[in-house]
Amino acid sequence: MSEVHAVKDLDTVRLVNHLLERTYGQQIADVWSLGLNLALRISDLLSIRFDNIQGDRVELIEGKTGKRATIKLNTKAIEIVERRRRENPEHVFLFQSHRNRWSLKKEPRPLSRRYISRAISMIGEEVGIALGTHSMRKTRGYHLYKSTNDLARVMKMLRHSSEAVTLRYIGITQEDVDRDFVELEL
Repeated sequence: MSEVHAVKDLDTVRLVNHLLERTYGQQIADVWSLGLNLALRISDLLSIRFDNIQGDRVELIEGKTGKRATIKLNTKAIEIVERRRRENPEHVFLFQSHRNRWSLKKEPRPLSRRYISRAISMIGEEVGIALGTHSMRKTRGYHLYKSTNDLARVMKMLRHSSEAVTLRYIGITQEDVDRDFVELEL
């Protein structure tokens, strides 16, 4: 699996959303937008059921760590959840696959991680950035760090245990650190 990156430019974040909606539809654009706002791993994001959402919070057990995640939804996330619920009142999953909707005997399933990965990767090629499903989480972490310079907050949000892992994960490179030294004169 190749390394994917955070989207460091906010205009590019919006462009990726627009291209996903235009090319793959609103549901895939919603995965991108909600992924940016919740900073969950893709398997956890796709596993969200409507009954995991209580008011302005989503609660779930993370698949990778087994830890309980309780995330307060911001305004944009609430808008996405409410629209998806309104447009798909019969769905169990927030991002439910439509593949087996005509087959009444099959259990509902979420969209596949593979499909989302392929869609985001294709749009990444179009905008010239190596993108994948982790890019949503990395982008959220990167922008939180840039706006707060609080690595501990980013670590807590991403539920990481090491500063080095978090810095590498969000794409803070030695070049970024060098630039900070040059640009900040006291």
